[in-house]
Amino acid sequence: MLGVVNRVLLALIGLALLAAGVSVLTGSWPLAGRHAPLLTARARRAHVHVEGWWWWAVLGGLALCVLLALWWLLAQLRRSKPATVTVDTGDGAYALLRGRALESAVAAEVGALDGVAACRVALRGRRSAPALRVRLELEPHAVPSDTLAALAGPVLERARASTGLTPLSTEARLAVASHRASRVT
Repeated sequence: MLGVVNRVLLALIGLALLAAGVSVLTGSWPLAGRHAPLLTARARRAHVHVEGWWWWAVLGGLALCVLLALWWLLAQLRRSKPATVTVDTGDGAYALLRGRALESAVAAEVGALDGVAACRVALRGRRSAPALRVRLELEPHAVPSDTLAALAGPVLERARASTGLTPLSTEARLAVASHRASRVT
């Protein structure tokens, strides 16, 4: 979601800057030429009314733009991945498990399964309720249902038992590794 917002925001800013640059380079509207003043007396009278509501609308629009820019900046700084996971030690205390340690342990176990060519594991969610995203690249001879059964069975059971998180939700994405065709001679 954040990537889509970034692309749309950058595209809109890019289009606005492109339009402003073309307008300045060509000396066309709203500049009306190279040596013409930016705001003529006629343009000031047309846009500035005695009531002054127009300036409040402009200031409100600019304030909205500033608030949206601050929201976007805070969204960039927010981490989508927890650095640590809270593990209940059983004696009323809690320990912190590094998220990368959990990722690498699960990736090592999944990578050792039969038919798995490559594996990437990413930790998502909150510290108290993490979720795993597993991307598997299967070898051409692998059976996807067997690989998923092995992932959902012993691998995730060990991860749940070691972290004490019984509702450890997991999303698995499968892809088949590309391979060259065998030569027949």
